[in-house]
Amino acid sequence: MNGEKFASVWDAIENTPAEAENMKLRSSLMMALEQHIKAQGWTQKEAGERLGVTQPRVSDLMRGKIGLFGIDTLINMATAAGICAAQSNRAATTRQARAGMTVTVQEPSMASQCY
Repeated sequence: MNGEKFASVWDAIENTPAEAENMKLRSSLMMALEQHIKAQGWTQKEAGERLGVTQPRVSDLMRGKIGLFGIDTLINMATAAGICAAQSNRAATTRQARAGMTVTVQEPSMASQCY
């Protein structure tokens, strides 16, 4: 090892800064969705119905299969769940904020107001 330090694991393992940022955003959205599903007490079938995807897709999400999800799909699922995702450039202490994204959960009726 050469002792090089990275801001995140994605910076260390991805080939370009763009690829690392893509993975940071996707992982932040996936974590927020997983936490929201658990907090709501939804079964995978219920989550799929609410998020507009199938139960197997929710299973993939819950198992962290990041390679199976693009940013567009995750944004659509987050919006359906009432989760707002906003890019942030300020320093923060949460895992999502360190990844460059702040993810907040709002009532579904308020989701259109988060942008």
